[in-house]
Amino acid sequence: MKTYIYMVRHCDSPKEGEERTRGLTELGRKGVRSVTEILKKEKIDLVVSSPYLRATLTVQQLAEELGQEVMVYEDFRERVFTVKETRMSDSELMPLVEKSFDDDSFSLTGAESNSECRKRAIEILQKLLITHKGRKVVISTHAVIMTLMMGYYDKKYDLDFLLNTTKPDIYRMEFENQELLQVERLVNG
Repeated sequence: MKTYIYMVRHCDSPKEGEERTRGLTELGRKGVRSVTEILKKEKIDLVVSSPYLRATLTVQQLAEELGQEVMVYEDFRERVFTVKETRMSDSELMPLVEKSFDDDSFSLTGAESNSECRKRAIEILQKLLITHKGRKVVISTHAVIMTLMMGYYDKKYDLDFLLNTTKPDIYRMEFENQELLQVERLVNG
């Protein structure tokens, strides 16, 4: 019995603001329609999201059209790079991301490493694969944590993959129990 996990990288969001409460830009709101239309065709059983507003807004319309509520899982939040609540600039963030993919245990004081982030997310993903075996589950999340989860199953999902994802992006992962069989990209930006 196959289980499908749809990894959704959230739609475009403002570059400024608090990590948890940044919503979507106008471009991001247009992306929601695209994500909804693509995933409606997939006959989704469950819609799950990171607690960050931009991720939940990306799949809220889909959940409503399916007559569901978005199930929020704290452990699908983006990797914590710094103890600051506001978004880091790309010029500050990219060296940290690159170093993190070279050294899985690297983190700034008070933040988390790729290894720690992957561990918390994979625990929830593995439970979803058991609890919702044979179903189709959407997980709306963020670029780094999505890459870390996908990379847990296949090492080709690495820094280069991360740098080539778009907002939004959707990857259908086909599982047999806990084994990843294949991945197909359904949308890119």
